Amino acid sequence: MQPGRILVIEDAEAIRAAVGAGLSAAGHEVLARADGGLLEQDLAQFRPDVVVLDVMLPGRDGFALLESVRARCGAGVVMLTARDGIEDRVRGLRAGSDDYVVKPFDLTELVARVEALLRRMGKLQSRIVIGDVEVDLDAGGARRAGHELTLTATEFKLLAYLAAQRDRVVTKTQILTAVWGYEDYDPNLVEVHVSALRRKLEERGERVVHTVRGLGYTLRAPR
Repeated sequence: MQPGRILVIEDAEAIRAAVGAGLSAAGHEVLARADGGLLEQDLAQFRPDVVVLDVMLPGRDGFALLESVRARCGAGVVMLTARDGIEDRVRGLRAGSDDYVVKPFDLTELVARVEALLRRMGKLQSRIVIGDVEVDLDAGGARRAGHELTLTATEFKLLAYLAAQRDRVVTKTQILTAVWGYEDYDPNLVEVHVSALRRKLEERGERVVHTVRGLGYTLRAPR
């Protein structure tokens, strides 16, 4: 996967850290800021594909920053709004934002919305093929050797994440963040789901999901 470049502007440190970790775990390059003071410089130098903007920010608010983004580049914009901020959401969409996510939000939903926007922009592939394994991110399905795989929603998310990180070793913590949106789940949860996914994949061919002892897991095409 060619990673997307994501600029995150969020003044709440905990949210900014979580969003940055989730997008990074999904394989994207992230630059996180607490305010928009360096926005113009970041647009020119970092050249983000997507900007994630909080509405309520110190200094210039999200709407002012959205206007600057639209005047300077073609980056996609996802705005973060309060649950009761319906007027803010309408205002943002009318001003040119591509999507919005309501606080409090599930991290996996935010990552999915950012990646859906990247695909619509042609910045992220919607189908990943590794050997005889095919993952259709838009359709939410997967096939191996031409056969449809019967996967749970979590197994599909896990396969999609491993496929996007093909040939790279990812840790259990990275998987937990990308697939479940948390870092503090019991890591045995990852082992159970990897084992289930592995069994289904190996019903149709050789092993493609490998354990790297002491490090994590990797998905690679059979040699």
